[in-house]
Amino acid sequence: MGEVAGCGLLAHVPTVMLPKAIRYELNNGQEFSVVTGLNRLKAEVLSKLDYDLVVVLDSHWFTTVEFVITSHARRHGKYTSDELPRGMSQVPYDAPGDPEFAKAVTALAGKHGTWITPIDDPCLPIQYATVNLMTYLQKANEAWVSVSCAQTGETDDFLRVGRALGEAIAGIDRKVLLLASGAMSHKFWPLSKLRAHEAAGVEHIFSPAHARADLDRLDWMKAGDHARVLKAMPEFLQYKPEANFGHYVMMAAAMGEADFCAPGRLYSEYENSIGTGQVHIWFDRPGDGWQARRKAAQ
Repeated sequence: MGEVAGCGLLAHVPTVMLPKAIRYELNNGQEFSVVTGLNRLKAEVLSKLDYDLVVVLDSHWFTTVEFVITSHARRHGKYTSDELPRGMSQVPYDAPGDPEFAKAVTALAGKHGTWITPIDDPCLPIQYATVNLMTYLQKANEAWVSVSCAQTGETDDFLRVGRALGEAIAGIDRKVLLLASGAMSHKFWPLSKLRAHEAAGVEHIFSPAHARADLDRLDWMKAGDHARVLKAMPEFLQYKPEANFGHYVMMAAAMGEADFCAPGRLYSEYENSIGTGQVHIWFDRPGDGWQARRKAAQ
């Protein structure tokens, strides 16, 4: 039987891929904590965990008529971002995949009322929400799989996919990390104004209301009150969370939804990126919700 070794809501913001000198220039001579936080997370947490599969819930991978999970035996190449090629250019990546796990998730889609397709096309593009985290967090020979966020998906759709993921993990012999890769509120400053808002300070978040909405949810996550985060999704959607916050919702659903009660530990400050809310928050082994899901799969 499988298990989840840990999970996290992690920022993949392009800033982490910029040269150090440019990062310091943008942030008033200081490092962004989302950079040091990824290094700390790997050294203090991931290096001590036993896992063989990383599942990235990729908020930059927008599919339309279904969710997609990568089913390659291996993905490798170089990545240049079409969005920001100046900052993410020819970044190498190389990681095994897990076709068996991808098929196990797909087989449960109908049971949970959703549509998930495994794709192993070697020409399938990879997104920087996966590449950036892989660059910082990859250890050795663990498999990396990405799951898309359907741009037509609503909260219930993300919950259904998360349930399928949770049941698939419980029913297969894997030790898994779940990485919800994406931002919180995701409203950018207009181009004519954004260069005045590139530093990390909370005062540069698009509005005080956006920052408050993010910080409230961080408080709930730190307390392990994921049920409250999920219940308040209609309100949070007013603040345009990245990918409708599908990356987090899928992770929480895989962990048992309202029964997911793991408290969060911050591995960065809550920081701005040209108006958007960025943070790393990590959740250790889940509680009763995961055990219930495991028993249901047996």
